[in-house]
This record gives sequence, C-alpha cells and structure tokens, in this order.
Amino acid sequence: MPIVDMPLHELKQYTGTNVRPKDIDKYWKKALDEMKAVDPQVELIPADFTSPFAECYDMYFTGVKGARVYAKFLRPKNIEKPCPAVLQFHGYTGDSGSWVDKLPYVAAGYCVAALDCRGQGGKSEDVGGVHGNTHRGHIIRGLEDGPESLLFRSIFLDTAQLAGILMNMDEIDETRVGCFGDSQGGGLTIACASLEPRIKKAAPQFPFLCDYRRVWDMDLDAGAYIEIREWFRHFDPTHQRVDEFFHTLGYIDLQHLSNRIKGDVLMFCGLLDNICPPSTQFATFNKMTCKKDVVIYPDFGHENLPGASDRTFEFLMGL
Repeated sequence: MPIVDMPLHELKQYTGTNVRPKDIDKYWKKALDEMKAVDPQVELIPADFTSPFAECYDMYFTGVKGARVYAKFLRPKNIEKPCPAVLQFHGYTGDSGSWVDKLPYVAAGYCVAALDCRGQGGKSEDVGGVHGNTHRGHIIRGLEDGPESLLFRSIFLDTAQLAGILMNMDEIDETRVGCFGDSQGGGLTIACASLEPRIKKAAPQFPFLCDYRRVWDMDLDAGAYIEIREWFRHFDPTHQRVDEFFHTLGYIDLQHLSNRIKGDVLMFCGLLDNICPPSTQFATFNKMTCKKDVVIYPDFGHENLPGASDRTFEFLMGL
C-alpha cells in the first residue's frame, strides 16, 4: 500500500512533536474568561433564502477584541420543545457555504449554525491590530506580538462562543449540541469541543491545525501550511528562532487541547493525506481521553471521503 507518513500501527502510538507550552492551561483559562466577559450582542436578521420547513437567519455576534462575527443560523419552523443543534465549520480560507446543505439537519428537527471564520472568505471581521506579517497566513497572524495575539486564538474562541450562544437559546436543548467539519473545519470542530465541554458529539474530518512542527519536519509546509515556510524564508532565514516559533504555535496546536474534550468523537482520516499528514491528526486523536473512534481511508488523501458525510449525519443524529 502507498504511504506518505508512518504505518498505521505507528500512527496509533504517535504522541506528537510540537512542544506543549507549560502554561497552556492558564493561557486558555484566561482566554475563556475574556470570551465570557464579552457581551455578544446577538443579532438575527431574516435571510433572503427561504425554505418551507426552515427559518433562516443571518446571525451576527461580537467576539473577543470587538470583532463582529457572522454565522448562518437555521431552525425548524413551529418548534414545540427544545431541540438538538449542530455547528458546522468550514475549510481554510472558505466560508459557511450554502444554505441548502444545512437543510437535512433542519428537516431532522435540528437547529444549525455555520460559522464564517474571521478574515477568511465570509462576512466575519478580522479586526487586525498586530505587528509583523499579515500577508496571507492566519496561522502566523499576530505571532510577533506573542501568544495572546494569535488570530487562531480568537477564531477558536469564536467557535466556543457560538456554541454557548446556541446553548442559551430557549429553543435549543443545551445537552444535545454537536459539531462537525473538515480540514480547518475539522480542526475547529476539535477546538469547539475542547473549549466548550458541553459539546456532546464532534465529527472532525482530516483536521488541520495540529502538530505544526511535524508538518515542517516532513517538508509538507506547503499548501495549507505554506505560511510556515514563508515565515522562515522572510523573517528567520538562518533558523535562529525555530524553537521560539514552534513554542508560540504550541498554544494553538490542537493536540494540546484535545484532552479537554468530554463528548464523543468520530474522526475521519485518509492515510494518503499530504496536506494534513495523518501523524498530525493522530497526535491529536491519541491524546483524547473521551469516547472516540476513527474511520480510516487507506487509499484517500485530503479529498472527499466516500460515505463520511453520511456517517457524520448518522453519528450526530444520536445527540
């Protein structure tokens, strides 16, 4: 069988390369306290899109650092009792997608919220305010100002804040909320379930934002991870700051958050993935202490995984 990474038996034992900052728990406690202190000022605006069985809204809320964040929000018409809900997260540089692909969940009696990540392809704000490089890469955005300025710190918090907003809605059963997504969306699924422990089920596909130094060591800092290579080429061409760089990224490395997850996890991984290498995904999966399972696609890479969307839907129907 072709291989781009470790054999499967080694993947199942791999525990990661990127350093875990010693104060990471304190870091995320402070971040969550900051998030909880924000008045979200939620606004629901009826969307132009209509459906015979779904109410559709453009949702805006205020996140950390004052950004107005956007999400599509859908709920079944004529809700009689609190219903379950799912959060959907999109791939890197993308947006919350079409209204139509959320409708199967609404038809099953679920509310749905789909986030636009700050500064990417949708409507959410990146309020900026950092020094250094802002050309492309969100992984390195704010790195020169220290861990608390990392853009993905704010994006991770947006996922947890959106989950909390849903859980506080009268029409939603806060004990029956799940999340899903692929690539960056898979990473944000893990971030959401890590930072909002009430998430009951999480279904990440080939998650991004895991074990950055492993990506670099494999010479796969290309494609979605190209900004790592570009940062070194522009700002540290002789590699004097390698340890400092990866230590800072350790605060937003999902392998160091995944042990916080309390809900059930169903992950999907293609063993020929050369965008988000399998070892980086397993570094995150192996640190989970919750009930978990992984569906392996030996002959697939970072692409559509046949049947994964169906299995995700069935998994989340168990909320």
